[in-house]
Parts: sequence; C-alpha cells; structure tokens
Amino acid sequence: MQHSVRLSNTDIRQSDNRVVLENISLTIGAGEFTYLIGKTGSGKTSLLKTLYAALPLTNGNGEVAGFDLKTISRNNVHLLRRKLGIVFQDFNLLTDRNVEENLLFVLRATGWTDTAEMETRVQEVLQGVNMPEKRHAMPYELSGGEQQRIVIARALLNRPELLIADEPTGNLDPETSDDVLVLMRNLAKEHNTAVLCATHDYRILQNFPARIIRIRNGKLIDDEGVAIK
Repeated sequence: MQHSVRLSNTDIRQSDNRVVLENISLTIGAGEFTYLIGKTGSGKTSLLKTLYAALPLTNGNGEVAGFDLKTISRNNVHLLRRKLGIVFQDFNLLTDRNVEENLLFVLRATGWTDTAEMETRVQEVLQGVNMPEKRHAMPYELSGGEQQRIVIARALLNRPELLIADEPTGNLDPETSDDVLVLMRNLAKEHNTAVLCATHDYRILQNFPARIIRIRNGKLIDDEGVAIK
C-alpha cells in the first residue's frame, strides 16, 4: 500500500522545543480517511504542524507525500505544501476579493502561469465542492458552511496527496458539519486523497465512523476504525 504519511519512533515538539508526543509511529495510506482526537493541549496541532513542516522533525523518521521531514530544507517546504491541502476552522479567505480571485491567488502563489489552465482548475474544484454558482461571490456573502466548502476547494487546487483538516467543523452548526464531513470523505474516496481530520466533535465520529487515532498521555493510540460509542 502506498503511504501518504509515515512516522516512526518520532518525538513531536512544540515551538518552545518541549516534547508533547514521545516515540510515536503513524502510517496513513493513500485515500484513507482518519480522525485525530485528543484533549486541548494534547499535541494534535503540533503533530499536524510537523506534518506540513511548520515545526521541525528532529529525531526518528518521517515522510509525508514523498518528502523526508527530517532532511527537508526551508527552501523546499513550499514544494511539500504543494502536495498538501490544509483546512482550518477559521476560513482565512481574503475578504477583499471574490471566490474566484481567492482561488487564482493560490494558484499563482504555487507556480501556475497558464491563464486557461488556472480558470479550468478553478471551475473543477468549485464543481467538486458543489459551489460553481458562487464563483463571483464575496466571502461576506457566503454562509459559514459555504465558506468552508470554498476553503476545501482551495485546499484541493494542487491535487494534494494529503488533506490536513484542523477542526474543520469547529465554527459550523451540526447539519453543516455533516455536509462538510461527507464532502471530505467523498473526496478521499474519489481522488485517492488521504485525509487526516483533527476534531473535538464526537458526534461526527459516531455519525461517520472511520479509523480513529487518539492522543493520550503523550502517546498515539490507534483504534483501527472503531467508532466511539
């Protein structure tokens, strides 16, 4: 099986160099949907930041989307991130431009230059999140759920191998949260994109069972697809 994430015997450190997860191992296969759960301060966000190289990996071994996290240079981090999609609970859309311009901004920033190809890709990702009619809408004209769909579309622009979602439903009502979860699970299935979704929302774990990785006492516990009862 091809793996999008492979960590072995790794410590995860916070920005102050304090170890929050000790001697952990984790593999996530291509197209696999996985939840990451744990109490506030348990190390979820530090683990995610390590995966997208915002925090350095200093010991053990780690590979994400074919990049070695231990040896990657600062100059090549942007190449890793082109293979990742990242979704936060705060939408972080540029408020002074419409949906299409938000997406084109990301394409230009990640090296796209052909105007026709960029316009086609924008149409494709908006269609993928069922939002093609919102192409010219401003962010303030969209509901929270619609904004999160646009954020997911933005994360998919470069056809990522791994989608990292940090509390993606944290600012959404239950019905909208369900819609976003269904969307991400379908994307994993249809595009063979691995998804790692950190969440506090135990309701969605029950409604949409999948593999669960728990953080407890500085360790990872793999529940192997058993939903919380």
